[in-house]
Amino acid sequence: MKTKLITSLFLIATTSLLLAHGGVELGPNKGRILEFSKNETMHGEVTVKDGKFHIALLDKDMKPVAVDKQSLVALTGDRDKPTKLEVSKDAQGFTVPLVAEGQWLIVQYKDTADSKSITARMHYETETCSGCGKAEWVCECKKAE
Repeated sequence: MKTKLITSLFLIATTSLLLAHGGVELGPNKGRILEFSKNETMHGEVTVKDGKFHIALLDKDMKPVAVDKQSLVALTGDRDKPTKLEVSKDAQGFTVPLVAEGQWLIVQYKDTADSKSITARMHYETETCSGCGKAEWVCECKKAE
């Protein structure tokens, strides 16, 4: 009985550590990769510059894609009452205001006005990772396998 309890507590503790830490996919500019397709042919690389999120589009080879007919909707806040964020667009990508520390950035990407939207989520965790020294949302540590 005692052994089962200790084993259970150990598993709970190690599982929570694995779920709480790093190993996110990073792009060529060391930004966080969000998946914008079902078949990994379109990605968004999220970086922060001048106090805003910048989301560049990348193809399957992680090469830049020109922004033309694509669109993006961004949300944050409470799930029951989300806040829509202002999104601006240029040839290099999209710009979105930063969300508060610990909040989620939810984006809905569309290739064209007629295509179905793809939803991607990112938890904006700015605490510094003790392993790589980067903010948790762009942690370079590898996931435990």
